[in-house]
Amino acid sequence: MKDPRNIDTAIIRALQLDGRASFLDIAKELGAPRATVATRVQQLLDSGTVRVIAAVDPSFLGQRVIAHVSVVAEGPVRVIANGLVQDSDSVLVSAVGGDHDLIAEFRVTSHEELHRRLADVRRLPGVAKIDTLIYTSVIKGFFISKYTGDAVIDAMDTRLIELLQADGRSSYRQMAGIVGLSATAVRTRVQRLLEARIIKISAVEARGAHGRQLSMGVGLNINGGHDEVIELLRASSDIEFAAETVGRFDAVATLVGQSPAALLDSLEELRGLPGIKRTVSWSHLDVLKEDYARRV
Repeated sequence: MKDPRNIDTAIIRALQLDGRASFLDIAKELGAPRATVATRVQQLLDSGTVRVIAAVDPSFLGQRVIAHVSVVAEGPVRVIANGLVQDSDSVLVSAVGGDHDLIAEFRVTSHEELHRRLADVRRLPGVAKIDTLIYTSVIKGFFISKYTGDAVIDAMDTRLIELLQADGRSSYRQMAGIVGLSATAVRTRVQRLLEARIIKISAVEARGAHGRQLSMGVGLNINGGHDEVIELLRASSDIEFAAETVGRFDAVATLVGQSPAALLDSLEELRGLPGIKRTVSWSHLDVLKEDYARRV
């Protein structure tokens, strides 16, 4: 673990699983000195390589329709990209290399609202074609907590969520000083929000042109062995996000790696699974928006 790149990768993975993990807990997991972990975490945050934020589960917000939209442009993509970035219902926008030029993820309240959003996308100057996938089940996602309850929150909870959306590692004492509660009361409220799966606190890593890590999207057509494929998507440390879909693919996934060779190895592992009939991949060249903060 002496190579800083290896330490950073392990630290980011730990923060993606638990954005508020303590330096001591991460150090124990990595088998590294606490001081080293504390220094590396701060450097990752200060450099903008990583952001730790809270995201409200889309189901709690009533956003029960999540769509993956791929855009083919007639020319340069910047104008289209700006339109997608400015849309309040988009959480992810990326310039990609492959059959399409841009991809975006939209979270909306209904299929009717999705149709309106797609019509807006089609009207953007330079859009030649769009292809849409609907997520039927999110298999793996650091900002999906799968809320299924009937919890009620108040104005104080909402304020704490806003603070955690800005800085998911803000201390209980810091938040207490802002909202006028004791640190113990803040801790109790935050733990309740986490346990009820209303929010999830995780790390967003800069990718593409401005990041240290490469990422690739993959569409999968599955023709048998469906459960085994889904389990690999869930278990693989090289897969950051995966969802079952309705549309031209049965599932989509995001692979991450520090080199093209690493991405190819992960893609080959997927291709070699019994039941995978076809894969289509695209490279994330520049992630233009990754923003899961939403007003409650």
